[in-house]
Amino acid sequence: MSDTPSLVIRNGLVIDGTGAPPRSADIAIARGRIQAIGRIPGRGTEEIDAAGLIVTPGFVDPHTHYDAQVTWSEEITPSSALGVTTVLVGNCGVGFAPCAPENRARLVELMEGVEDIPEPVLTEGLPWNWTSFPDYLDTLAARRFDLDVATQVPHAALRVHVMGKRAVAREPATAADSAAMARLAAEGIAAGALGFSTSRTLNHRTLAGESIPTLTAEEAELAAIAAAVGATGRGWLQVISDFGAELEPEFAMLRRLAATSGRPMTMTILERDSKPAEWRVLLDKIAGANADGLAMTGQVLSRPTGVLLGFELSQHPFVDCPSFRPLAGLPFPRRLAALADPALRARLLAELTAGEHSFRLRHWDRIFPLGDPPDYEPPADRSLGAEARRLGQDPAALAYDRLLENGGRTILYRPLSNYAAGNLETVRAMMAHPHTLLGLGDGGAHVGVLCDASAPTYAITHWTRDRATGRFPLEWMVRRLTRDNARAIGLHDRGVLAPGLRADLNLIDYDRLKVQAPRVVYDLPAGGRRLMQGADGYRATIVAGEIVRRDGAATGARPGRLVRGIGRA
Repeated sequence: MSDTPSLVIRNGLVIDGTGAPPRSADIAIARGRIQAIGRIPGRGTEEIDAAGLIVTPGFVDPHTHYDAQVTWSEEITPSSALGVTTVLVGNCGVGFAPCAPENRARLVELMEGVEDIPEPVLTEGLPWNWTSFPDYLDTLAARRFDLDVATQVPHAALRVHVMGKRAVAREPATAADSAAMARLAAEGIAAGALGFSTSRTLNHRTLAGESIPTLTAEEAELAAIAAAVGATGRGWLQVISDFGAELEPEFAMLRRLAATSGRPMTMTILERDSKPAEWRVLLDKIAGANADGLAMTGQVLSRPTGVLLGFELSQHPFVDCPSFRPLAGLPFPRRLAALADPALRARLLAELTAGEHSFRLRHWDRIFPLGDPPDYEPPADRSLGAEARRLGQDPAALAYDRLLENGGRTILYRPLSNYAAGNLETVRAMMAHPHTLLGLGDGGAHVGVLCDASAPTYAITHWTRDRATGRFPLEWMVRRLTRDNARAIGLHDRGVLAPGLRADLNLIDYDRLKVQAPRVVYDLPAGGRRLMQGADGYRATIVAGEIVRRDGAATGARPGRLVRGIGRA
């Protein structure tokens, strides 16, 4: 077999993912792997001059929800347009396998509510050519993508598969139920899943308001599953929990589960306005667990978690007003024409004043213009409340008029967590903690209210270049987005640029790198709407040695595959 490189990248500034200082070098790629790094004397079949560019490993995103999208699409956007070359799906206990035919509607209803993916999209898009979790993996293994896809076994799907209606009613699992779920979880890990996930938060509900089936799962059920996962010797446990007043007993239980499994555990960490000190308590407890030999991490986001508000989106301040409800299902041009009517504007403003509406969507001092490029750390004086006071206007009227601008496509930003003090100093402390991972972008989910799949790009632009204070070294941030995440989910063949490892790379014009403003597209099955976001500055993204995107445009290459864990025989 020829040793001639299929691709040589020359003259780039290599940031290899280890945290080492950048160095000027060439990279030779052959058969999907890095062949050599240094000064490459011979020519490659294809060559790229990367002078003036940084060359990094492809980003590894450990928290996405592309479980449905990977069954119908080969382009796993927006992540693949934002430098991500490996995604982990199946987070928060939700997914679509295992699933018997009689339970399909239950899982669709759950995903529609928890992850804001409309039912018509799922009903039309999902092929349902699986029943077991191994069947689902075989379905994905037959497909080709523009990035690599890894999976987790979701608890809610397991529970519904085993318990049916009793799971939806959140009845306690019997010993037989727990044993069956444990067996299926181990089966999924053996087939190639990289972990097991569960949700214990009240925020995860169906559209009808029913809580996720796993919310009150008892320790005996979770312990049986944890032990079964542990017996495989592979995979991690991913958890989201409310903690709250039950922080001490809840965390103590999670510690016991981690000990029972002997496997790493990761959990969502957010700064909540209602409990602004909780994140620090949790990270202290995670540090204590690690000191005791338990591998636990907190997953954190590089910016606030928040919602995007707009007349073309799922949420805005007037969404619950009686006069808006008949407009919600209209095609956007007809909805916009109606909203431009001064009489309707007057009615909606009156209804907003008279009715009891979500303060979350009309807290004017915490609602901001998102802008282009988007500003995810806006100062207080840019809020609609502050602007309305300067102008002597009603903030609701100002919000209405702003939302009508740009053809009704103006987007407002409402930070919900990680922003209690009106800045991102808490996020900086979270990211700097030795036992955190950068994740929580939720790519593929919440498609009408957020687009945080761009968080890895934002982590580089904001936190290494643009923020006035508290910046991190670029090589440190690259390591966090690449090697640290890859190793955390058990993938040791990627995340670092070194000979013999997988040739997943980004060529980036660092000075030009910029997250674009989100926009609405209608490219889901059944014409479904979602938010899309790109970035300027990615000159090329390479997966397994093939260029999948060049200067922001897809090349049509599909080298991405299902990544199975090492349990696969």
